[in-house]
Amino acid sequence: MTGLLGENGAGKSTLMSILVGMRRPLSGHVSLGGSSETPRVGFVPQRFTTPGEMRLIDTISYAAWLNGVDRRATAPAAQRALEAVDLGDRSHERVRTLSGGQRQRLGVAAGLAHDPDVLVLDEPTVGLDPSQRLRVREVLAAVGGKRTVLLSTHVLEDVQFLCHRVGVLAGGTIAFDGTVDELTSALARPEHPGGGLESALERGYRTFMDTLGDDR
Repeated sequence: MTGLLGENGAGKSTLMSILVGMRRPLSGHVSLGGSSETPRVGFVPQRFTTPGEMRLIDTISYAAWLNGVDRRATAPAAQRALEAVDLGDRSHERVRTLSGGQRQRLGVAAGLAHDPDVLVLDEPTVGLDPSQRLRVREVLAAVGGKRTVLLSTHVLEDVQFLCHRVGVLAGGTIAFDGTVDELTSALARPEHPGGGLESALERGYRTFMDTLGDDR
């Protein structure tokens, strides 16, 4: 799993829109999986709405159908996706009965319904309380072991606990690409200890962004 960090306006949403085929790049090209052919891609946007009166199984079946799954196979595909996010036992309940964290997991199920090779997630834990965030994080850790995942987030703990690599976007370009440990240790300067209120990753990220500010 790769984390994508950057200030507001850095280009994260634009990059994700290009990766999932919602926007064409103005120049250059995008390849996923080492090929210019588009693999199956799942996308979970930061904000999404689902009709509250729909059952979970119907919601995810519809998402599967929208992404090319044969109509006769949508229900089994939806059930597998719901089980992957630990909502399988609630498949016949209404969306309106779900908590905020469960709705986020439902969104992940929608992104998984067509069994994508690549899953792109935009702020999947935003606005959740600590226990909900942890539960969503556990789900992402489980599904991330089976496919390529790009996680855009402002929650650095998500990157710390979920991601093997991290990219930092600044001004529409990749300013850093490496492991989480490299961002944590190689860029953290001891003269900026953060008063004991920062994690090592937060300190490394802040130091790197400060360096970019010095260069601009």
